[in-house]
Amino acid sequence: MDKNLKIMLAQLNPIVGDLEKNSKIILETYKKASKNKVDILAFPEMFLSGYQIQDLVFRPAFQKDLEKYISFIGKHCINNTYLLLGSPVVEKEQIFNAYLLLKNGKVKIISKKYHLPNDTLFDEKRYFSESDHKELLEIKGIKIGFPICEDIWYEDISKMLKKKGADLLISPNGSPYERNKLKKRHIEVSKRSRENNIPIIYLNLVGGQDDQVFDGGSFVMDNYGNLITQFPQFEPLTPILEFENKEPFIRNTNYNNLDIKNELSQDYRAISEGTKDYILKSGFNSVIIGLSGGIDSALVATIAVDILGKNNVSCVKLPSDYTSELSLIDADQLIYNLDCKAETISISEIYSLIKQTLLPSFRGKEENETEENIQSRIRGLLLMALSNKYGSMLLTTGNKSEIAVGYSTIYGDMCGGYNPIKDVYKTRLYSICEWRNSCHEAWMKGPNGLVIPKSILEKSPTAELRPNQTDQDSLPPYEVLDSILESLIENDMPISEIVKKGYDYNVVKKIEKLVYQSEYKRFQSAPGVHLTKKSFQLSRRYPIVQNWRDKL
Repeated sequence: MDKNLKIMLAQLNPIVGDLEKNSKIILETYKKASKNKVDILAFPEMFLSGYQIQDLVFRPAFQKDLEKYISFIGKHCINNTYLLLGSPVVEKEQIFNAYLLLKNGKVKIISKKYHLPNDTLFDEKRYFSESDHKELLEIKGIKIGFPICEDIWYEDISKMLKKKGADLLISPNGSPYERNKLKKRHIEVSKRSRENNIPIIYLNLVGGQDDQVFDGGSFVMDNYGNLITQFPQFEPLTPILEFENKEPFIRNTNYNNLDIKNELSQDYRAISEGTKDYILKSGFNSVIIGLSGGIDSALVATIAVDILGKNNVSCVKLPSDYTSELSLIDADQLIYNLDCKAETISISEIYSLIKQTLLPSFRGKEENETEENIQSRIRGLLLMALSNKYGSMLLTTGNKSEIAVGYSTIYGDMCGGYNPIKDVYKTRLYSICEWRNSCHEAWMKGPNGLVIPKSILEKSPTAELRPNQTDQDSLPPYEVLDSILESLIENDMPISEIVKKGYDYNVVKKIEKLVYQSEYKRFQSAPGVHLTKKSFQLSRRYPIVQNWRDKL
Protein backbone atom coordinates (compact mmCIF):
# COMPACT_ATOMS: atom_id res chain seq x y z
CA MET A 1 0.00 0.00 0.00
CA ASP A 2 1.30 3.44 -1.02
CA LYS A 3 1.87 5.50 2.11
CA ASN A 4 3.08 8.55 0.19
CA LEU A 5 0.75 11.53 0.20
CA LYS A 6 -0.50 12.46 -3.30
CA ILE A 7 -1.40 16.14 -3.74
CA MET A 8 -2.96 17.69 -6.84
CA LEU A 9 -2.51 21.45 -7.29
CA ALA A 10 -5.26 23.30 -9.16
CA GLN A 11 -3.41 26.19 -10.79
CA LEU A 12 -6.57 27.26 -12.62
CA ASN A 13 -8.47 30.32 -13.84
CA PRO A 14 -11.75 31.34 -12.13
CA ILE A 15 -14.16 34.11 -13.16
CA VAL A 16 -15.00 36.65 -10.48
CA GLY A 17 -18.57 36.23 -9.33
CA ASP A 18 -19.38 33.27 -11.59
CA LEU A 19 -20.04 30.81 -8.79
CA GLU A 20 -21.76 28.33 -11.08
CA LYS A 21 -18.90 28.09 -13.57
CA ASN A 22 -16.24 28.10 -10.85
CA SER A 23 -18.10 25.30 -9.03
CA LYS A 24 -18.18 23.31 -12.26
CA ILE A 25 -14.39 23.70 -12.63
CA ILE A 26 -13.93 22.61 -9.01
CA LEU A 27 -16.07 19.46 -9.34
CA GLU A 28 -14.59 18.46 -12.71
CA THR A 29 -11.11 18.77 -11.21
CA TYR A 30 -12.26 16.81 -8.15
CA LYS A 31 -13.39 13.93 -10.41
CA LYS A 32 -10.00 13.98 -12.10
CA ALA A 33 -8.23 13.94 -8.72
CA SER A 34 -10.37 11.06 -7.45
CA LYS A 35 -9.70 9.08 -10.62
CA ASN A 36 -5.96 9.53 -10.03
CA LYS A 37 -6.38 8.41 -6.39
CA VAL A 38 -5.16 11.77 -5.12
CA ASP A 39 -5.31 12.30 -1.35
CA ILE A 40 -5.62 16.10 -1.45
CA LEU A 41 -6.88 18.46 -4.15
CA ALA A 42 -5.84 22.04 -3.32
CA PHE A 43 -7.21 25.18 -4.98
CA PRO A 44 -5.71 28.68 -4.64
CA GLU A 45 -6.96 31.54 -2.50
CA MET A 46 -10.54 32.75 -3.14
CA PHE A 47 -11.05 30.40 -6.08
CA LEU A 48 -14.78 29.90 -5.62
CA SER A 49 -15.58 33.63 -5.72
CA GLY A 50 -12.67 34.68 -7.90
CA TYR A 51 -10.25 37.39 -6.86
CA GLN A 52 -10.31 40.34 -6.29
CA ILE A 53 -13.97 40.29 -5.31
CA GLN A 54 -14.13 43.91 -4.06
CA ASP A 55 -17.52 45.28 -2.91
CA LEU A 56 -19.40 42.35 -4.42
CA VAL A 57 -18.61 40.50 -1.20
CA PHE A 58 -20.80 42.94 0.76
CA ARG A 59 -23.97 41.93 -1.12
CA PRO A 60 -26.21 39.80 1.15
CA ALA A 61 -27.54 37.90 -1.88
CA PHE A 62 -24.00 37.11 -3.02
CA GLN A 63 -23.09 35.89 0.48
CA LYS A 64 -26.11 33.55 0.42
CA ASP A 65 -25.06 32.24 -3.00
CA LEU A 66 -21.59 31.52 -1.65
CA GLU A 67 -23.07 29.45 1.17
CA LYS A 68 -25.31 27.61 -1.30
CA TYR A 69 -22.46 26.69 -3.65
CA ILE A 70 -20.10 25.70 -0.83
CA SER A 71 -22.79 23.31 0.44
CA PHE A 72 -23.43 22.06 -3.10
CA ILE A 73 -19.74 21.33 -3.71
CA GLY A 74 -19.42 19.67 -0.31
CA LYS A 75 -22.24 17.23 -1.08
CA HIS A 76 -20.34 16.02 -4.14
CA CYS A 77 -17.05 15.45 -2.30
CA ILE A 78 -17.84 11.90 -1.29
CA ASN A 79 -14.72 10.06 -2.45
CA ASN A 80 -11.48 9.58 -0.55
CA THR A 81 -9.99 12.82 -1.87
CA TYR A 82 -9.91 15.83 0.46
CA LEU A 83 -10.88 19.11 -1.24
CA LEU A 84 -9.23 22.34 -0.08
CA LEU A 85 -10.88 25.48 -1.39
CA GLY A 86 -10.47 29.25 -0.93
CA SER A 87 -13.60 31.35 -0.46
CA PRO A 88 -15.02 34.27 1.52
CA VAL A 89 -17.09 33.13 4.53
CA VAL A 90 -19.40 35.14 6.76
CA GLU A 91 -19.57 34.59 10.51
CA LYS A 92 -21.54 36.86 12.87
CA GLU A 93 -21.50 39.76 10.39
CA GLN A 94 -17.75 39.42 9.87
CA ILE A 95 -16.31 38.39 6.51
CA PHE A 96 -13.18 36.24 6.38
CA ASN A 97 -10.80 35.25 3.61
CA ALA A 98 -10.93 31.54 4.41
CA TYR A 99 -9.61 28.17 3.34
CA LEU A 100 -12.13 25.35 3.55
CA LEU A 101 -11.84 21.59 3.90
CA LEU A 102 -14.60 19.60 2.16
CA LYS A 103 -14.98 15.83 2.69
CA ASN A 104 -17.88 13.37 2.91
CA GLY A 105 -20.45 16.12 2.48
CA LYS A 106 -19.03 18.17 5.35
CA VAL A 107 -17.46 21.61 5.26
CA LYS A 108 -14.90 22.82 7.77
CA ILE A 109 -13.03 26.11 7.96
CA ILE A 110 -9.44 25.05 8.37
CA SER A 111 -7.72 28.44 8.02
CA LYS A 112 -8.55 32.15 8.00
CA LYS A 113 -6.23 34.82 6.65
CA TYR A 114 -4.47 36.84 9.33
CA HIS A 115 -2.22 39.28 7.48
CA LEU A 116 -4.48 41.37 5.25
CA PRO A 117 -2.59 43.36 2.58
CA ASN A 118 -3.73 46.95 2.46
CA ASP A 119 -1.45 48.81 0.08
CA THR A 120 -0.95 49.30 -3.65
CA LEU A 121 -3.34 46.83 -5.34
CA PHE A 122 -5.00 45.56 -2.20
CA ASP A 123 -7.36 46.95 0.40
CA GLU A 124 -8.41 43.74 2.10
CA LYS A 125 -9.00 45.46 5.43
CA ARG A 126 -11.97 47.13 3.79
CA TYR A 127 -13.56 43.71 3.25
CA PHE A 128 -12.20 41.12 5.64
CA SER A 129 -11.60 40.64 9.33
CA GLU A 130 -8.26 39.19 10.40
CA SER A 131 -8.09 35.91 12.27
CA ASP A 132 -5.31 33.63 13.50
CA HIS A 133 -7.62 30.60 13.22
CA LYS A 134 -5.28 27.95 11.82
CA GLU A 135 -5.91 24.22 12.04
CA LEU A 136 -3.77 21.37 10.78
CA LEU A 137 -5.01 18.69 8.46
CA GLU A 138 -3.62 15.27 9.35
CA ILE A 139 -3.66 12.60 6.69
CA LYS A 140 -1.52 9.44 6.47
CA GLY A 141 0.29 10.61 9.58
CA ILE A 142 1.33 13.87 7.91
CA LYS A 143 0.25 17.19 9.42
CA ILE A 144 -0.32 20.09 7.03
CA GLY A 145 -0.78 23.81 7.71
CA PHE A 146 -2.21 26.43 5.37
CA PRO A 147 -0.84 30.00 5.55
CA ILE A 148 -3.01 32.03 3.14
CA CYS A 149 -1.13 34.28 0.68
CA GLU A 150 0.16 37.28 2.71
CA ASP A 151 0.53 35.00 5.76
CA ILE A 152 3.54 33.33 4.12
CA TRP A 153 5.36 36.69 3.85
CA TYR A 154 5.61 37.00 7.63
CA GLU A 155 7.48 34.84 10.12
CA ASP A 156 4.76 34.41 12.74
CA ILE A 157 2.16 32.25 10.99
CA SER A 158 4.59 29.66 9.60
CA LYS A 159 6.34 29.51 12.98
CA MET A 160 3.00 28.98 14.75
CA LEU A 161 2.01 26.15 12.37
CA LYS A 162 5.40 24.47 12.78
CA LYS A 163 5.04 24.72 16.57
CA LYS A 164 1.65 22.99 16.27
CA GLY A 165 3.40 20.08 14.58
CA ALA A 166 3.11 20.79 10.86
CA ASP A 167 5.23 18.57 8.58
CA LEU A 168 4.28 20.46 5.43
CA LEU A 169 2.84 23.87 4.50
CA ILE A 170 0.56 24.50 1.53
CA SER A 171 0.16 28.22 0.87
CA PRO A 172 -2.87 29.11 -1.34
CA ASN A 173 -2.36 32.44 -3.12
CA GLY A 174 -4.07 35.04 -5.27
CA SER A 175 -0.90 36.92 -6.17
CA PRO A 176 -1.02 39.02 -9.37
CA TYR A 177 1.86 39.44 -11.77
CA GLU A 178 4.30 42.24 -11.24
CA ARG A 179 7.70 42.50 -12.86
CA ASN A 180 10.26 40.48 -10.82
CA LYS A 181 7.52 39.28 -8.44
CA LEU A 182 8.31 35.59 -8.94
CA LYS A 183 11.85 36.10 -7.62
CA LYS A 184 10.46 37.92 -4.57
CA ARG A 185 8.11 35.00 -3.89
CA HIS A 186 11.01 32.57 -4.08
CA ILE A 187 13.06 34.63 -1.62
CA GLU A 188 10.31 34.95 0.98
CA VAL A 189 9.07 31.37 0.82
CA SER A 190 12.66 30.11 0.97
CA LYS A 191 13.11 32.08 4.21
CA ARG A 192 10.02 30.44 5.76
CA SER A 193 11.28 26.98 4.75
CA ARG A 194 14.72 27.53 6.26
CA GLU A 195 13.42 29.22 9.43
CA ASN A 196 11.15 26.28 10.19
CA ASN A 197 12.94 23.38 8.48
CA ILE A 198 9.76 22.60 6.60
CA PRO A 199 8.86 22.08 2.91
CA ILE A 200 6.37 24.53 1.40
CA ILE A 201 4.08 24.25 -1.60
CA TYR A 202 3.23 27.68 -3.04
CA LEU A 203 -0.01 27.52 -5.06
CA ASN A 204 -1.19 30.50 -7.12
CA LEU A 205 -4.15 31.51 -9.26
CA VAL A 206 -3.81 31.97 -13.01
CA GLY A 207 -5.76 34.27 -15.35
CA GLY A 208 -6.73 37.90 -15.85
CA GLN A 209 -9.14 40.00 -13.82
CA ASP A 210 -9.62 43.66 -14.81
CA ASP A 211 -6.16 45.24 -14.58
CA GLN A 212 -4.55 42.28 -12.80
CA VAL A 213 -3.08 39.08 -14.17
CA PHE A 214 -2.54 36.13 -11.87
CA ASP A 215 0.50 34.44 -13.28
CA GLY A 216 0.39 31.04 -11.59
CA GLY A 217 4.02 30.04 -11.35
CA SER A 218 3.34 27.70 -8.44
CA PHE A 219 6.44 26.11 -6.95
CA VAL A 220 7.84 23.85 -4.23
CA MET A 221 10.59 24.55 -1.71
CA ASP A 222 12.23 21.76 0.25
CA ASN A 223 12.80 22.07 4.00
CA TYR A 224 16.21 23.70 3.34
CA GLY A 225 14.72 26.49 1.27
CA ASN A 226 15.83 25.09 -2.09
CA LEU A 227 13.56 25.46 -5.11
CA ILE A 228 12.92 21.91 -6.30
CA THR A 229 9.96 22.38 -8.66
CA GLN A 230 8.87 25.45 -10.60
CA PHE A 231 5.64 25.19 -12.54
CA PRO A 232 5.04 27.40 -15.60
CA GLN A 233 3.64 30.87 -15.35
CA PHE A 234 0.34 31.78 -17.03
CA GLU A 235 -0.59 28.17 -17.78
CA PRO A 236 -3.65 26.41 -16.28
CA LEU A 237 -2.51 23.02 -15.01
CA THR A 238 -3.17 20.36 -12.38
CA PRO A 239 0.17 18.75 -11.47
CA ILE A 240 0.38 15.93 -8.94
CA LEU A 241 3.04 15.89 -6.22
CA GLU A 242 4.04 13.11 -3.87
CA PHE A 243 5.13 13.83 -0.31
CA GLU A 244 7.30 11.35 1.59
CA ASN A 245 7.33 12.05 5.30
CA LYS A 246 10.55 10.23 6.01
CA GLU A 247 12.80 12.83 4.33
CA PRO A 248 10.67 14.99 4.20
CA PHE A 249 10.73 14.98 0.43
CA ILE A 250 8.43 16.17 -2.36
CA ARG A 251 8.51 14.50 -5.74
CA ASN A 252 6.74 15.78 -8.83
CA THR A 253 5.09 12.87 -10.58
CA ASN A 254 3.62 14.43 -13.73
CA TYR A 255 5.47 17.63 -14.56
CA ASN A 256 9.01 18.90 -14.53
CA ASN A 257 9.75 22.48 -15.46
CA LEU A 258 12.32 24.60 -13.69
CA ASP A 259 12.49 27.08 -16.57
CA ILE A 260 11.74 30.71 -15.75
CA LYS A 261 11.17 32.96 -18.77
CA ASN A 262 13.06 36.23 -19.13
CA GLU A 263 11.52 39.56 -18.14
CA LEU A 264 10.36 40.61 -21.62
CA SER A 265 8.76 37.21 -22.22
CA GLN A 266 6.95 37.46 -18.87
CA ASP A 267 5.74 41.00 -19.61
CA TYR A 268 4.47 40.06 -23.05
CA ARG A 269 2.68 36.98 -21.74
CA ALA A 270 1.15 38.97 -18.85
CA ILE A 271 -0.13 41.63 -21.26
CA SER A 272 -1.50 38.96 -23.58
CA GLU A 273 -3.24 36.88 -20.92
CA GLY A 274 -4.69 39.91 -19.18
CA THR A 275 -6.04 41.29 -22.45
CA LYS A 276 -7.41 37.93 -23.61
CA ASP A 277 -9.24 37.22 -20.36
CA TYR A 278 -10.67 40.74 -20.19
CA ILE A 279 -12.04 40.36 -23.73
CA LEU A 280 -13.40 36.83 -23.35
CA LYS A 281 -14.72 37.17 -19.78
CA SER A 282 -16.53 40.37 -20.87
CA GLY A 283 -18.40 38.38 -23.53
CA PHE A 284 -16.43 39.46 -26.63
CA ASN A 285 -14.49 37.24 -29.03
CA SER A 286 -13.13 39.78 -31.52
CA VAL A 287 -11.42 43.19 -31.47
CA ILE A 288 -10.94 46.33 -33.54
CA ILE A 289 -7.75 48.41 -33.54
CA GLY A 290 -7.09 51.78 -35.10
CA LEU A 291 -3.82 51.27 -36.96
CA SER A 292 -1.68 54.37 -37.45
CA GLY A 293 1.54 52.88 -38.74
CA GLY A 294 3.23 53.69 -35.42
CA ILE A 295 4.77 51.41 -32.82
CA ASP A 296 1.96 51.52 -30.24
CA SER A 297 -0.86 50.29 -32.46
CA ALA A 298 1.53 47.84 -34.17
CA LEU A 299 2.29 46.12 -30.87
CA VAL A 300 -1.36 46.06 -29.79
CA ALA A 301 -2.38 44.52 -33.13
CA THR A 302 0.35 41.88 -32.80
CA ILE A 303 -0.79 41.02 -29.27
CA ALA A 304 -4.41 40.77 -30.47
CA VAL A 305 -3.54 38.30 -33.23
CA ASP A 306 -1.36 36.28 -30.84
CA ILE A 307 -4.24 35.82 -28.37
CA LEU A 308 -7.33 35.69 -30.61
CA GLY A 309 -6.08 34.59 -34.02
CA LYS A 310 -6.03 36.60 -37.24
CA ASN A 311 -9.71 36.05 -38.08
CA ASN A 312 -10.84 37.81 -34.91
CA VAL A 313 -8.79 40.99 -35.35
CA SER A 314 -9.74 43.95 -37.56
CA CYS A 315 -7.24 46.74 -38.18
CA VAL A 316 -8.66 50.03 -39.40
CA LYS A 317 -6.53 52.70 -41.06
CA LEU A 318 -7.95 56.22 -40.64
CA PRO A 319 -5.66 58.50 -42.67
CA SER A 320 -5.92 62.28 -42.80
CA ASP A 321 -4.18 64.85 -45.00
CA TYR A 322 -1.32 64.76 -42.48
CA THR A 323 -0.80 61.00 -42.63
CA SER A 324 2.50 60.26 -44.31
CA GLU A 325 2.95 57.77 -47.11
CA LEU A 326 5.48 55.93 -44.93
CA SER A 327 2.90 55.42 -42.19
CA LEU A 328 0.46 53.91 -44.68
CA ILE A 329 3.17 51.63 -46.08
CA ASP A 330 4.19 50.52 -42.57
CA ALA A 331 0.57 49.85 -41.61
CA ASP A 332 0.01 47.82 -44.78
CA GLN A 333 3.16 45.79 -44.16
CA LEU A 334 2.07 44.98 -40.62
CA ILE A 335 -1.38 43.93 -41.86
CA TYR A 336 0.28 41.71 -44.45
CA ASN A 337 2.56 40.15 -41.82
CA LEU A 338 -0.34 39.49 -39.43
CA ASP A 339 -2.70 38.43 -42.25
CA CYS A 340 -5.63 39.93 -40.33
CA LYS A 341 -8.76 41.76 -41.49
CA ALA A 342 -8.29 45.38 -42.52
CA GLU A 343 -10.07 48.38 -43.98
CA THR A 344 -9.35 52.04 -44.68
CA ILE A 345 -11.63 54.98 -43.83
CA SER A 346 -10.31 58.43 -44.69
CA ILE A 347 -11.18 61.17 -42.18
CA SER A 348 -10.18 64.07 -44.46
CA GLU A 349 -13.67 64.92 -45.70
CA ILE A 350 -15.26 64.62 -42.24
CA TYR A 351 -12.52 66.81 -40.77
CA SER A 352 -13.08 69.50 -43.41
CA LEU A 353 -16.82 69.48 -42.79
CA ILE A 354 -16.38 69.83 -39.02
CA LYS A 355 -13.89 72.70 -39.44
CA GLN A 356 -16.34 74.39 -41.81
CA THR A 357 -19.17 73.88 -39.33
CA LEU A 358 -17.13 75.38 -36.48
CA LEU A 359 -15.75 78.26 -38.54
CA PRO A 360 -18.30 80.83 -37.31
CA SER A 361 -17.63 79.85 -33.69
CA PHE A 362 -13.84 79.81 -34.15
CA ARG A 363 -13.64 83.05 -36.13
CA GLY A 364 -10.60 85.11 -35.17
CA LYS A 365 -8.92 82.18 -33.40
CA GLU A 366 -5.69 80.61 -34.67
CA GLU A 367 -5.52 76.87 -35.18
CA ASN A 368 -4.00 74.99 -32.24
CA GLU A 369 -4.35 71.64 -30.48
CA THR A 370 -8.13 72.01 -30.77
CA GLU A 371 -8.00 71.09 -34.45
CA GLU A 372 -5.55 68.28 -33.69
CA ASN A 373 -7.92 66.84 -31.11
CA ILE A 374 -10.85 67.00 -33.54
CA GLN A 375 -9.00 64.58 -35.81
CA SER A 376 -8.40 62.21 -32.93
CA ARG A 377 -12.05 62.41 -31.87
CA ILE A 378 -13.25 61.68 -35.40
CA ARG A 379 -11.17 58.50 -35.32
CA GLY A 380 -12.57 57.61 -31.90
CA LEU A 381 -16.13 58.16 -33.16
CA LEU A 382 -15.64 55.95 -36.23
CA LEU A 383 -13.87 53.18 -34.35
CA MET A 384 -16.56 53.10 -31.64
CA ALA A 385 -19.24 52.96 -34.35
CA LEU A 386 -17.54 49.92 -35.88
CA SER A 387 -17.20 48.38 -32.42
CA ASN A 388 -20.92 48.87 -31.73
CA LYS A 389 -22.04 47.61 -35.14
CA TYR A 390 -19.96 44.43 -35.19
CA GLY A 391 -19.88 43.64 -31.48
CA SER A 392 -16.08 43.76 -31.33
CA MET A 393 -14.18 45.35 -28.46
CA LEU A 394 -12.12 48.38 -29.42
CA LEU A 395 -8.60 48.18 -28.03
CA THR A 396 -6.94 51.50 -27.29
CA THR A 397 -3.22 51.98 -27.80
CA GLY A 398 -1.78 54.64 -25.49
CA ASN A 399 1.49 53.77 -23.76
CA LYS A 400 2.35 54.71 -20.16
CA SER A 401 4.58 57.62 -21.15
CA GLU A 402 1.78 59.28 -23.12
CA ILE A 403 -0.89 58.54 -20.53
CA ALA A 404 1.33 59.89 -17.74
CA VAL A 405 1.73 63.34 -19.31
CA GLY A 406 -1.66 63.55 -21.01
CA TYR A 407 -0.25 63.19 -24.53
CA SER A 408 -3.53 61.64 -25.58
CA THR A 409 -6.98 62.88 -26.52
CA ILE A 410 -9.87 62.14 -24.20
CA TYR A 411 -12.87 60.87 -26.22
CA GLY A 412 -10.45 60.45 -29.10
CA ASP A 413 -7.53 58.04 -29.21
CA MET A 414 -8.35 57.13 -25.60
CA CYS A 415 -11.61 55.51 -26.74
CA GLY A 416 -11.73 51.77 -26.18
CA GLY A 417 -12.68 48.97 -23.83
CA TYR A 418 -9.17 47.93 -22.83
CA ASN A 419 -5.59 49.15 -23.16
CA PRO A 420 -3.03 46.33 -23.29
CA ILE A 421 0.01 48.65 -23.09
CA LYS A 422 -1.26 51.05 -20.44
CA ASP A 423 1.58 50.16 -18.04
CA VAL A 424 4.39 50.05 -20.62
CA TYR A 425 6.72 53.04 -20.99
CA LYS A 426 7.62 54.01 -24.55
CA THR A 427 11.26 52.97 -24.28
CA ARG A 428 10.30 49.53 -22.96
CA LEU A 429 7.77 49.24 -25.76
CA TYR A 430 10.63 49.15 -28.26
CA SER A 431 12.34 46.36 -26.30
CA ILE A 432 9.14 44.30 -26.24
CA CYS A 433 8.63 44.77 -29.99
CA GLU A 434 12.20 43.69 -30.73
CA TRP A 435 11.74 40.67 -28.44
CA ARG A 436 8.52 39.66 -30.24
CA ASN A 437 10.26 39.97 -33.62
CA SER A 438 12.96 37.55 -32.47
CA CYS A 439 10.87 35.14 -30.36
CA HIS A 440 7.83 33.00 -31.03
CA GLU A 441 6.34 30.87 -28.27
CA ALA A 442 4.00 27.90 -28.54
CA TRP A 443 0.92 29.73 -27.20
CA MET A 444 1.06 32.50 -29.83
CA LYS A 445 -1.48 32.33 -32.66
CA GLY A 446 0.33 34.97 -34.70
CA PRO A 447 3.16 34.39 -37.18
CA ASN A 448 6.79 33.61 -36.47
CA GLY A 449 9.66 35.84 -37.55
CA LEU A 450 9.81 39.60 -38.07
CA VAL A 451 6.22 40.74 -37.52
CA ILE A 452 6.57 44.43 -36.69
CA PRO A 453 8.37 46.16 -39.61
CA LYS A 454 11.81 47.55 -38.81
CA SER A 455 10.85 50.93 -40.27
CA ILE A 456 8.22 51.31 -37.53
CA LEU A 457 10.90 50.76 -34.90
CA GLU A 458 13.37 53.13 -36.56
CA LYS A 459 11.28 56.20 -37.40
CA SER A 460 10.59 59.11 -35.05
CA PRO A 461 7.32 58.76 -33.14
CA THR A 462 4.58 61.15 -34.27
CA ALA A 463 0.84 61.67 -33.81
CA GLU A 464 0.65 63.13 -37.38
CA LEU A 465 -1.99 65.71 -36.44
CA ARG A 466 -0.18 68.61 -38.14
CA PRO A 467 2.53 68.96 -40.81
CA ASN A 468 5.96 67.51 -39.90
CA GLN A 469 4.90 66.82 -36.30
CA THR A 470 6.98 64.63 -33.95
CA ASP A 471 6.40 63.71 -30.31
CA GLN A 472 9.62 65.51 -29.36
CA ASP A 473 8.09 68.84 -30.44
CA SER A 474 6.16 68.79 -27.16
CA LEU A 475 8.09 66.30 -25.03
CA PRO A 476 11.73 65.63 -24.15
CA PRO A 477 13.31 62.52 -25.76
CA TYR A 478 11.59 59.39 -24.47
CA GLU A 479 14.78 58.17 -22.78
CA VAL A 480 14.74 61.33 -20.66
CA LEU A 481 10.97 61.44 -20.23
CA ASP A 482 10.68 57.81 -19.12
CA SER A 483 13.51 58.11 -16.64
CA ILE A 484 11.91 61.19 -15.05
CA LEU A 485 8.48 59.54 -15.04
CA GLU A 486 9.79 56.38 -13.42
CA SER A 487 11.48 58.49 -10.75
CA LEU A 488 8.28 60.45 -10.10
CA ILE A 489 5.74 57.63 -10.34
CA GLU A 490 7.38 54.32 -9.46
CA ASN A 491 9.94 55.63 -6.98
CA ASP A 492 8.15 58.70 -5.53
CA MET A 493 11.44 60.62 -5.70
CA PRO A 494 11.54 64.29 -4.64
CA ILE A 495 12.20 66.81 -7.40
CA SER A 496 15.56 67.67 -5.80
CA GLU A 497 16.74 64.05 -6.11
CA ILE A 498 15.68 63.80 -9.73
CA VAL A 499 17.56 67.00 -10.57
CA LYS A 500 20.65 65.53 -8.87
CA LYS A 501 20.51 62.72 -11.43
CA GLY A 502 21.40 65.31 -14.06
CA TYR A 503 18.01 66.45 -15.35
CA ASP A 504 17.10 70.09 -15.92
CA TYR A 505 14.94 71.50 -13.13
CA ASN A 506 12.49 73.21 -15.49
CA VAL A 507 12.02 70.02 -17.52
CA VAL A 508 11.35 67.97 -14.39
CA LYS A 509 8.85 70.53 -13.10
CA LYS A 510 7.11 70.60 -16.46
CA ILE A 511 6.75 66.81 -16.41
CA GLU A 512 5.47 66.88 -12.83
CA LYS A 513 2.86 69.46 -13.82
CA LEU A 514 1.73 67.40 -16.81
CA VAL A 515 1.40 64.25 -14.68
CA TYR A 516 -0.84 65.92 -12.10
CA GLN A 517 -2.86 67.86 -14.68
CA SER A 518 -3.69 64.68 -16.57
CA GLU A 519 -5.23 62.87 -13.63
CA TYR A 520 -8.78 63.55 -14.89
CA LYS A 521 -7.95 61.89 -18.20
CA ARG A 522 -6.59 58.75 -16.55
CA PHE A 523 -9.68 58.60 -14.34
CA GLN A 524 -11.75 58.17 -17.50
CA SER A 525 -9.36 55.90 -19.37
CA ALA A 526 -9.77 52.24 -20.23
CA PRO A 527 -8.28 49.69 -17.82
CA GLY A 528 -5.05 47.96 -18.74
CA VAL A 529 -2.67 45.27 -17.55
CA HIS A 530 -0.76 45.91 -14.30
CA LEU A 531 2.99 45.27 -14.77
CA THR A 532 4.80 47.67 -12.43
CA LYS A 533 4.42 48.53 -8.78
CA LYS A 534 2.69 51.82 -9.73
CA SER A 535 0.28 51.27 -12.58
CA PHE A 536 -2.44 53.83 -13.31
CA GLN A 537 -5.33 52.16 -11.58
CA LEU A 538 -5.53 50.46 -8.21
CA SER A 539 -1.85 50.77 -7.32
CA ARG A 540 -1.69 54.58 -7.75
CA ARG A 541 -4.63 56.63 -6.47
CA TYR A 542 -4.45 60.41 -6.55
CA PRO A 543 -7.14 63.09 -6.24
CA ILE A 544 -8.28 64.44 -9.59
CA VAL A 545 -8.25 68.00 -8.28
CA GLN A 546 -5.31 68.86 -6.03
CA ASN A 547 -2.83 71.72 -5.95
CA TRP A 548 0.20 70.32 -4.10
CA ARG A 549 3.48 70.48 -5.96
CA ASP A 550 6.95 69.44 -4.85
CA LYS A 551 9.36 72.34 -4.27
CA LEU A 552 13.14 72.42 -3.98
